[in-house]
Amino acid sequence: MPEIHRNIEAKHGHPVLKGMEMALPVVLGYLTVGFAYGMLARNAGLSLLQSGLMSLIVYAGSAQLISVGLFAAGVPPLSIILTTFIVNIRHLLMSAALAPYFEQWRTMEKVAFGLELTDETFALHSSSFSMGMPAKATVFAVNITSQAAWIAGSLLGAVLSGQVADISTFGLDFALPAMFIALLVVQIKDYRHIVVAVTAGLLAVLLYVNGIDQWHVLMAASLAAGLGVLLWQPVQE
Repeated sequence: MPEIHRNIEAKHGHPVLKGMEMALPVVLGYLTVGFAYGMLARNAGLSLLQSGLMSLIVYAGSAQLISVGLFAAGVPPLSIILTTFIVNIRHLLMSAALAPYFEQWRTMEKVAFGLELTDETFALHSSSFSMGMPAKATVFAVNITSQAAWIAGSLLGAVLSGQVADISTFGLDFALPAMFIALLVVQIKDYRHIVVAVTAGLLAVLLYVNGIDQWHVLMAASLAAGLGVLLWQPVQE
C-alpha cells in the first residue's frame, strides 16, 4: 500500500471507517436527492417496494428521476429502458478512466465495484486513487455507504410522500447540482482543471439549448476530456 494511504488509515483507524468518512459529502446529498426521488416515485404510482427496489437495483439518481417522470406520463416500458440506457452511457467514460487502477483486482471485485459506481463516487475515487490505491475495504466502504444513504433517502421520501403537497418549495432540486459543485471544487489543482471544467459546463449548456437534450452531457464530457488530453501533453521543444 502506498505510504500516503498507510498514513491516512493510521490516522483515521480502520479502512472501513475511512471509507465511510470519505463518503460523508455524498451521503448528505444522497439523503436529500433520494428523498425527492422517493416522493416523486410514489406520486408517479410506484409502490413503496418498487421505489426501494429501483434504488437498490438501478441505483442511478438522474436515470431514476427521469424514469419515474416517464412512468407517470404513461411512456411505454421499452422507451423508459432505452432512455435510462442513454442517460447512463456516461458510465463508459467513468469506468474507462478508473480501469487502470484495477489491474490487480479479481473479475468479481471489478464487477462489484462497477455496480455501485456513480458520478459522485467516481469523483471521490478519482481524487483518492490519484494519491495511491487505498485498501479495498475503503473503496467498497465508500460505495456501500453512499448507496445505503440513497436507499434510506428514497424510502424516507416514499414513506412521507403523502405528507408533503409540493416538494419544490423545499428546493431539493438544487441539492444534486450543489453536491456536484462541491465535489468538483476539491479536484481542481491547477488552471488546466479549471479550463476543462468550464469548457465541459459551457458545452453541455450550449448543446442542451440547441436541442441535444439526451446526449449533451456525454458529448460535452468527451470533448472536454479531449481538450484535457491536449493540455496535459508535454511541450515539444
